[in-house]
Amino acid sequence: MKWAKLRKMMPPGPLGVPWIGNKHQLPAVKPWRKFAEWNKEYGPVVSIHLGTTPVILLGTAQGAWDLLEKRSDIYSSRPRFIMSGEILSDNMRGLMLPNNDRWRRWRKLLHTGFHSKRADTYRDIQSLESTIMMHQMLNTPRYYERHLQRYAASVVTSVTYGRRVDSVDEWVVKENMEAMDYLTSVNIPGKYLVESWPWLLKLPRSLQWFRREPEARKQRDINFLMHLLNDVKTRMQDGTVPDCLTSQSITDINKLGMSEVELAYAVSSPFGAGIETTAGTLTTFILAMLHFPGAMRKAQAEIDRVVGPDRIPEFDDKENLPYIKALVNETLRWRPVAVLGGSPHAVTADDVYQGMFIPKGSTIFANLAGIMHDPEIFPSPDSFLPERFLETLNPRLQTFELPFGFGRRICPGMHLALNSIFINVARILWGFDILPSETGDLPDSWNYTNGFNSRPVSFDCRLVPRNDRTVATIEAEWQNAQSKLRAWK
Repeated sequence: MKWAKLRKMMPPGPLGVPWIGNKHQLPAVKPWRKFAEWNKEYGPVVSIHLGTTPVILLGTAQGAWDLLEKRSDIYSSRPRFIMSGEILSDNMRGLMLPNNDRWRRWRKLLHTGFHSKRADTYRDIQSLESTIMMHQMLNTPRYYERHLQRYAASVVTSVTYGRRVDSVDEWVVKENMEAMDYLTSVNIPGKYLVESWPWLLKLPRSLQWFRREPEARKQRDINFLMHLLNDVKTRMQDGTVPDCLTSQSITDINKLGMSEVELAYAVSSPFGAGIETTAGTLTTFILAMLHFPGAMRKAQAEIDRVVGPDRIPEFDDKENLPYIKALVNETLRWRPVAVLGGSPHAVTADDVYQGMFIPKGSTIFANLAGIMHDPEIFPSPDSFLPERFLETLNPRLQTFELPFGFGRRICPGMHLALNSIFINVARILWGFDILPSETGDLPDSWNYTNGFNSRPVSFDCRLVPRNDRTVATIEAEWQNAQSKLRAWK
């Protein structure tokens, strides 16, 4: 069958114009909302064009599972990331690499550091950092968002670089968050003309106006990441660095087949992605509790029954806190921070799905912002209902890996992230009532940032200690943590 005829068999979608495709119809901010509109109008599988590149929009979980998991042998690559991957990162960010040997080395490194059993070995540092976070919440609750960011930053720097973080104002945190904000700002589909018209790269370099800013940022990123790597090397020589992902990787650098710069980028992956997504999800949890206090009361009743006021929740309580686990899942569903399921996939061979032609080289977006609000799989999607995860017989929802991506590209830090979210959700609900600000106004539950990882725009609320016994317990746990903190100095 000729390609022209096959093209007519592509999934339905809005009519584009020659050379531009549908770029002019795509907003520069929050394009996932337009994707969801198109899925509602044209169906669960939609095709558009950005320039001459075919783009497939998956609006249901089943479509994403069918293609990105069951056919992962051809759906596990990446599209070409000109701005964020090539110009900004010299193709050294594993998240954006196609399905090749370089990506597999990166994936193996992160899997070794963060698979399920390995992630459980980090529970002690997660519990310590959560204890610190609870004490900070008790003393300066108005800065709750900074405390959550500090928690997330300290966990990932501890397991990655063998160093803690005492404040989000520390240089390493501020530099990392600036770098990630910039990366996500250039990684929005349809934002840059060169992504749709790659021939612009053939212009004389002096005329490639889009290069100047990302190339300056790239050199800053390299200096920053090499500083972190060299700091670990120095502490390895001194014998003062705790065992961590970077020290392990430096020891195995020849086996990994990476240059030092490649290694610096590779080990930075959890540092880059882990702060924004974990802190953003925990802030979403607080936002949800403001809008759905009934869910908060049910969760607190379960915690009171299982834990009581005289000790803080621990990881060992997890199996006895099914409602808390369901509440975590519902937080991840209600407002997913990784709105497009991470970076898009690319298909490496022509394919046909339910009679629709998907050409080789198509970019594939699993639009989690739409998928998580599909009423077929999540009835009453705008409501916050942890019960949906307690009552379901769907094994996919019982395990609920959906927020972390699909197939071979699923987030390698998933287990670390889930542990962080669980322990902090359980402890915050144990220790505090989450209440509206003094004005009584509720923040807009749809007011999220525009980046590829979309987190709540800062809002005011009150975190009020539930009783004197929980306050005393938080203070006692803080005092007990001091010896562990000294060991990190």
